[in-house]
Amino acid sequence: MARINPINYSTASEEIKSVHDEYIKKAPMNNMKLTLLNNTVAFKALMGFHEVLAEAKTFLGELDANLFCYAISFENDCMVCSSIFKKFLDDLGIEFEGMVFTPIQQALVSFGRNIADNPHEVDEEQIEELKEFFTDEQIVVITSLAAMMIASNIINTVLDVDM
Repeated sequence: MARINPINYSTASEEIKSVHDEYIKKAPMNNMKLTLLNNTVAFKALMGFHEVLAEAKTFLGELDANLFCYAISFENDCMVCSSIFKKFLDDLGIEFEGMVFTPIQQALVSFGRNIADNPHEVDEEQIEELKEFFTDEQIVVITSLAAMMIASNIINTVLDVDM
């Protein structure tokens, strides 16, 4: 059971309704987003995730961006986020655990897992591996996406957000 109740649109303040209505023009709502809407500043900060994800998709593509997010969420044991990204993979008929990754995908999955597990263990070798495929600017975007993904995982786990 959720530790913090998601907002109830019918009883929400006009500010919350306005932020909600603007957001659903871009993406659907879920329980995490409705929980974050208890505070519009927190909501807006974490929903920047979708802009960073969109930016990452411009050079990673849909599949690799989603593999990266799934690897992070799975490593963080976030049931909500890993379920969302697993559904994307399932819809493509992809089984993550048995997948043979391309070199780029392997670098992304390994980087994502390491960041989620212990960011202090991301070493120079791993950054150099990423530099084989990505520019410095792109590595900043990928790392920002990881940070936003981990923040979402923390919200879902700590607040026990319902699926």
